[in-house]
Amino acid sequence: MSGNRGCLFNSILFLIIVFVPLLGHIIATIMVFEDEHSFAGTVLWLAAIWLIPFLGIFLYLVFGQRRRRVMFGQPSYGYNQYQYNPYQQRQI
Repeated sequence: MSGNRGCLFNSILFLIIVFVPLLGHIIATIMVFEDEHSFAGTVLWLAAIWLIPFLGIFLYLVFGQRRRRVMFGQPSYGYNQYQYNPYQQRQI
């Protein structure tokens, strides 16, 4: 019986080692397509993410993301488009 537990453990470990980084690459790819890079920038970031295993994703998260990203559907606390402006005229 102990041999079966080792085989099961190895199978689960293999699935984690293979699919967790694959899921991270897919999420990073979606993030690259959502950002407003030029065509060449998009291709270069995708190449870096897929060809440099862990360093490519790290470099994209540090240097490649656009700073205008809205987290959880809320604009950043420094920007509120519905903020009251007493000098703005109302449109009727």
